[in-house]
Amino acid sequence: MKNQNSMITKPPRLVPGDTIGIVAPAGPYDPELFRKGVAALRAMGFGVFQPPDLSKRERFLAGPDAHRAGLINQMFADPDIKGIFCARGGYGSLRILDLIAYDTIRENPKVFIGFSDISALISAIGGRSDLVMFHGPVLTTLGNGNAQTAASLKAALTSSTPIRIQASNGEVVRAGTCAGIVTGGNLNTLCHLVGTPFEPVFSDRIVILEDTGEAPYKIDRMLSHMRLANCFKGMAGLVLGTFSDCGEPGDFLEIVKDIFDDTDIPVLAGFDIGHGPVNLTIPMGIQATLDTERLTLSYDESAVI
Repeated sequence: MKNQNSMITKPPRLVPGDTIGIVAPAGPYDPELFRKGVAALRAMGFGVFQPPDLSKRERFLAGPDAHRAGLINQMFADPDIKGIFCARGGYGSLRILDLIAYDTIRENPKVFIGFSDISALISAIGGRSDLVMFHGPVLTTLGNGNAQTAASLKAALTSSTPIRIQASNGEVVRAGTCAGIVTGGNLNTLCHLVGTPFEPVFSDRIVILEDTGEAPYKIDRMLSHMRLANCFKGMAGLVLGTFSDCGEPGDFLEIVKDIFDDTDIPVLAGFDIGHGPVNLTIPMGIQATLDTERLTLSYDESAVI
C-alpha cells in the first residue's frame, strides 16, 4: 500500500504464526544471544527461519559480501517469509549496499528491522525501494531486552494504531514543533554514507541520531563533517536517542548545541532509541510530529497495513 502523502510503501503487518527470516548483514553473532533472541520472537507468536549457512564467518564479517547480501535478497523474494530480522550489527552493511536487489524488495514489501550498523541498510532500502523500514532491536539484543523494548517492537510491527513516543529523559536543546518524514539511525554509520550514491536525504525530515562508544571529539568530527557537506540543510527537526559511553553525561549535547546553533529547528534529546537498556522500535519513512513542549514524537499513521 502506498502512503497517501508520498510514494512510500507500507509492509503488511505481522500476525501470530507468521514466519520471520533471520539475516546477518554485518558481523558474526554470539550463538547464545542468538538463541535468546529466537526464543523472544517465538514467545511473541512468530515462527523463525534460520538459513542453514547463516553462521558463516569471514574475518570480522558474517561471511562474504555476496553471501550476506544474497540472504537478504532471498528473504525478500521468498513468499513464505513475512518479516526479516537482522541477527546483529557490528560492521559490514556498508559493503553490501551495491549488491542489494532493490527492485525485488520494492515488489515484495516486508517488515525489515535492525539498528546500529544496520542503519546503512535501513537508509538505502528505504530510499531506493520506497519501503517503510524499522529501527529497532537486532536478534542478539532482543533476548536480553526488557519488556518495554519487546512491547514497542510488537506494537510497531503488528498494530494499526499510530505510534507515540515519549522522551523518558527529555531534554530540550532547541524548543519548537515540526512535522516531517522520520529518518536517521546510527550517527557513525550514516556519516560514512556521505559522498556515496547512498547518501541519506535529511531535507524536510525529522532526523533521529544515536550512537555508542564514540569519544566526544569523534561525535564533533562526524557532525561537523555532515554539516560541511550540507547534510543538515533544510532539516525539519532533530531527535537524539541514546549516546551511551560517549564521554561524560551531557558532552554530546554541548556538541549538538554548537553544531545547530545557527538553525531554528526543534532539537529534543532523551529518547530510548539505540544502544541502551530500552530500544524502542521507530518506523522510518512516514510522517510524524516532534513537539518539544510535550516531549513527544507522534506518528500520523501506522507503519504497517
